Amino acid sequence: MMGPYFSNNVQSGGGTRAPPVSYNMYFGDLHSHTSYSDAWEGTPWDAYQSAIDAGADYMAITDHVATWNAYSGLAMDPEEWADTLAAADYYTSKKFVAMPGYETWMLGHLGEVNVYNVRELPSEEPLGYRFDRLTDLYDWLAQHPGATGQFNHPYYMTDDFEDFSHYTETRDNAMNIIEVWNSRVIEDSYVVALDAGWHVMPSANSDTHNPDWIAGYEERTVLLAPSLTPDNLYSAMSGCRGYATLDKNLRISYTLNGAVMGSVLADGASVYKASIQVSDPDRAKSDAITLVEIVSDGGKVVASVPTRGNSVDLAITLDSGSAHYFYVRVTTASPLNGGPGVTAWTAPVWTGR
Repeated sequence: MMGPYFSNNVQSGGGTRAPPVSYNMYFGDLHSHTSYSDAWEGTPWDAYQSAIDAGADYMAITDHVATWNAYSGLAMDPEEWADTLAAADYYTSKKFVAMPGYETWMLGHLGEVNVYNVRELPSEEPLGYRFDRLTDLYDWLAQHPGATGQFNHPYYMTDDFEDFSHYTETRDNAMNIIEVWNSRVIEDSYVVALDAGWHVMPSANSDTHNPDWIAGYEERTVLLAPSLTPDNLYSAMSGCRGYATLDKNLRISYTLNGAVMGSVLADGASVYKASIQVSDPDRAKSDAITLVEIVSDGGKVVASVPTRGNSVDLAITLDSGSAHYFYVRVTTASPLNGGPGVTAWTAPVWTGR
């Protein structure tokens, strides 16, 4: 966990300001597996202990549940789910949040979705769990207050969640996260989802199927919350308050007109003031921050600032009467895959249009 930063959480371009909110940054992984589905070995008890030993603030275990009967032999059964819940309850403390979740598998070959903050499995039918359409799952999630869904590895399915169609405001409240990294960069899908109207934050996850939880990976999903509790982290997820990084301790603060990443401004202003701070505590040359960009509709780069060193503090003014969102993209000297390249992506601040 990195130290706090403050946002006044402005919800308009020039209206009344809410009292300042202090957020801490909590580093973890939202996508991992155990032998309860198709990992090589290890139980949720092993996985959570491994994450604690590796210094994570949180970790979600997301073993598969089958949506088609053909995959039921590789999926978690109700008894294993009950044990996952027990392990999560046991390991959650003031220093670590153990998240129980699951991955709905092979939704008609249209995509796979992680489900968080739901303590029940979907209803079983003779041919497996009942979701054979994406809309079924979206609507089921929306019926569970506080539930959050993540679009998983969109590159993996040829239909890419049917180009992120089927948006409604109700479904948007339930689907809040998209993987921008899972074995490779998936930023194009992030942009497509944003342009389709979804309010989602990016995540970077291991999707590990090996007994190397947290310790074997540099990528992290960072959640912004006032303190480390399950409710606060789930609130950050549903509020799109976070960022994805391929550096395990890269810190990013980003506000637009004073509103923290994940916020929606109450009106469509035409001038926006971005405040961006990026730092890496390791101070190594390989972690130097070399470029900070602001990305808007259609993936267009609307601001680009070359930088040097391990700590950057920028104030950027943007002028747009049509943009729907702005997010920050950070390049470092050596990201996860070696050589200069994009290392991190923040959630947007939406303009309210």
